[in-house]
Amino acid sequence: MSLKDTDGFAESSLTGQILIAMPAMTDPRFTQSVIFLCAHTPDGAMGIVLNQPLNEPRFADLLGQLGVEPVPPAREIRLTRGGPVEDNRGFVLHSADWMTDGSLEVDGAYVLTANMGILEAIAEGGGPKDGLLALGYAGWGPGQLDAEILQNGWLNAPADPQIVFDDDYKTKWQRALAKLRINPAKLSPTAGHA
Repeated sequence: MSLKDTDGFAESSLTGQILIAMPAMTDPRFTQSVIFLCAHTPDGAMGIVLNQPLNEPRFADLLGQLGVEPVPPAREIRLTRGGPVEDNRGFVLHSADWMTDGSLEVDGAYVLTANMGILEAIAEGGGPKDGLLALGYAGWGPGQLDAEILQNGWLNAPADPQIVFDDDYKTKWQRALAKLRINPAKLSPTAGHA
């Protein structure tokens, strides 16, 4: 099913945007998180946390465990904790300049690939120009993300390749809020209704 087939949902879909955790976010797994939304449909949502880097395993160690050659790789890719769902499974969020069978085109600029082909391409020095390897993902059931947004849990903003792909993890949350011209110190932790 494409987003166009969902009776007007395409206009309100946040696919391809970033979610920015509000101070009211009570789930410690997502405090000050920035999440890239790979899919947002009536059936639920799926995203990759961008600002929880993993120091272990290293990319070369992971390739060795998976039997992907060459080790050491000709090229490295950053690893991040993508979220609490299926945290033993890898997902590569990357630029749209490279695709393979099974790649999910999120929008014209971002692609999600979850197969060994992309790891082999990167190890050999090829693959997409920009990318990160996430272990796990963040997931929401039907209507769950929309309810969290209404409860002042998240803000959303257009994705910015620098925020998505750079390794300045400590400032991603502040920089994402700055895209909306919001000073984190002035955010209220409670939801309000006019």
